[in-house]
Amino acid sequence: MNRTRAQTIFTTVFAMSLLAGAGGALSQDQTFYKGKTVRLMVGFSAGGEYDLQARLVARHLARHIPGVPTIIAENMVGAGGLTMANYLYTVAAQDGTALGAMTNTLQLQQASHLPGVNYDAAQFKWVGALSPTVETLAVWRSSKVRSIEQARKEEVVIGAVGRGGITYTFPAMLNEFAGTKFKIINGYPGGNDVNLAMQRGEVEGRNNTLSSWRATKPEWLANGDLHILVYGGTTDQLPGVPSAEDLAQSADEKAVISFLMSGARIGRPIAAAPKTPADRTAMLRSAFNQLATDAEFLKEAAALHVEVKIVPGLEIQSIIQQALSASPEVIAKAKPLLN
Repeated sequence: MNRTRAQTIFTTVFAMSLLAGAGGALSQDQTFYKGKTVRLMVGFSAGGEYDLQARLVARHLARHIPGVPTIIAENMVGAGGLTMANYLYTVAAQDGTALGAMTNTLQLQQASHLPGVNYDAAQFKWVGALSPTVETLAVWRSSKVRSIEQARKEEVVIGAVGRGGITYTFPAMLNEFAGTKFKIINGYPGGNDVNLAMQRGEVEGRNNTLSSWRATKPEWLANGDLHILVYGGTTDQLPGVPSAEDLAQSADEKAVISFLMSGARIGRPIAAAPKTPADRTAMLRSAFNQLATDAEFLKEAAALHVEVKIVPGLEIQSIIQQALSASPEVIAKAKPLLN
């Protein structure tokens, strides 16, 4: 664990302890969730990693929340997760009974002034994520392309959910900084729909996380149906595969790639509505952190091939703020890859 992350986790725990002891505010609301139903909205279609992780969390989080509410996961698909994010920010209940499994590019959409953004990502009450992610660009077995070098010479048709999301941004970023020739087809409702499109031959490949491939399509990896051309993030599990950061030609390009890849550091995050009271936010964050030592949860996560390296809510909050504070030069260079 690096020093920054260790400090963030310490700050999270310290802040919650202060809140718990401040005038009894937290203890006075211990029964709020009793008999309540909490909506955990997923901004993507069923079958993908966002949906898989959100439903896993929904099955286990409640027993760590005082009052043990009922948690129901539901899909709210649209605009690459933007529809649900706007709903959580402006319409959903603000009392701690509305959560969202959010796209990890909200901060990029906001910083680049993506049309339709009606939220401030820094104002969401970030609860936590199960782990950081490693983004990949993979092609189906029928594609003739097998390396990033070939993708610089031949057009490869890539399926994506929509502009502003990582499924579009990642291949667009590679076109810009690595000279690839990915032709991006937008408009699929979710990752599972792009998977079906690959199998039907509509597209040749897609962006997805390594953890998602392992959780949702382990047989594709085992059978050699997928060929990973490049990855973004940090991993030692893809020997011989180049990283997006290594393909940058200058420090300026690396800065833009780091901005665009900020979502990988926060994985598949869950947030509460922006006006959720502080004591309930603390309850939710504490409950989420307790999943890291929940034997029943960890057993099911392992069975589903879901990696658990909890990213605390306050750490997500910090990463979001860093991205929103990126220099105008970085944002200007990144914006065409997002809008």
